[in-house]
Amino acid sequence: MVWYNQNTSKLVMNEGDEALTSRNMVRFFFATLGVGGLSTGILGFMIRWQEMAPYFIHVDIQSIFGAFLWFTGMGFIFSLVSQVGYFAYLFVHQLGLDIFRSRTVWGAIQFVAACYILFDFVYFRAEAFSVHFNQSLLLAGIILLAALVVAFAKVKQTKTGSTFIPAVFFMVAATILEWVPALRVNKEVWLYLMVFPLILCNAFQLLVLPYFLKRSQKEREEKAAVRKMAARGQKTGN
Repeated sequence: MVWYNQNTSKLVMNEGDEALTSRNMVRFFFATLGVGGLSTGILGFMIRWQEMAPYFIHVDIQSIFGAFLWFTGMGFIFSLVSQVGYFAYLFVHQLGLDIFRSRTVWGAIQFVAACYILFDFVYFRAEAFSVHFNQSLLLAGIILLAALVVAFAKVKQTKTGSTFIPAVFFMVAATILEWVPALRVNKEVWLYLMVFPLILCNAFQLLVLPYFLKRSQKEREEKAAVRKMAARGQKTGN
């Protein structure tokens, strides 16, 4: 979760007992921003190929570049939405652990919530927007498949099975909630244009945060070592 350390006057984000320093939080922010912008910039041409094809046929560099910038800008927005969702999840996850005092109970609640959200997405979207049931089922399948892949990767990364359900819950719940603006518009182009960058950004944050946490820990240890050497030097001088 995100908090302010009064002792070091730094804004930090933590996962478990480790903390992310403000410097690495900025790096993490821009790295995720880059994932969202670049992925949308590339996927935008693929998803809207019928509109973009004439630019490539006529080698209209200016229009291609302009379209890429527009897609990238949209990707930055998608990335910001994803990051807000991730920070919110870190807070909710820690709150859930504090309330239930049991990873098993909290994991079971997240599992039920993920199943309900998927069911709600498939059934009620088909009812509310009068879309074909199979389309909602396909989109839910894409999200669930991505969630399972990321969850298995997270388990392999952490070497503990306790991270599987939280990872699935985050990838399912956060992605669908962050996807609401496109779901409300309910246009196929926007649905696909937004969901894939959201999945990539969410997966990136979930899997890459430990790298930045270790980097933060290493920087703190190096600073502590420098301070100790400086203190020893002052004692020697005195």
